[in-house]
Amino acid sequence: MAKTYQMNAFARFGNTMTAAMIKLGIAPVGMHLLTVRGRKSGLPRTVPVNLIKYQGLRWLVAPYGEVAWVRNARAAGDVELRRARTVERTQVREASAAEAAPVLRYYLRRLRLVVGPYFDVTPASPDASFIAEAPRHPVFLLTKPLA
Repeated sequence: MAKTYQMNAFARFGNTMTAAMIKLGIAPVGMHLLTVRGRKSGLPRTVPVNLIKYQGLRWLVAPYGEVAWVRNARAAGDVELRRARTVERTQVREASAAEAAPVLRYYLRRLRLVVGPYFDVTPASPDASFIAEAPRHPVFLLTKPLA
């Protein structure tokens, strides 16, 4: 049984430190600050994320499930990504389970130590298991950049 993500003081501190490293451009490759408009408040909400490239496309994976940024991105349809001084606005489209499965496998291979406990599959699991797991971990395709 996979762990359920719980935001706590340690996670908040980790996010704050990671955000500072991203702003300075010294965070690990792929780490970005995701800013999305709140679906209820309309205020910008920012969280560190791991952007991955898979088969020439860029993807956002929600390893902790349907958290606030996922619901906000669904409602807004676009997000802002920042790393150091580079800022990009782009549209997002949520992937189907079949489309998300190979992305989730790739993501889990790359970040297993960090996010593995939140998945009920391993990188060696069959495709059908990843398709079944996909609804628990929304995946977004970054489509076209916005001006």
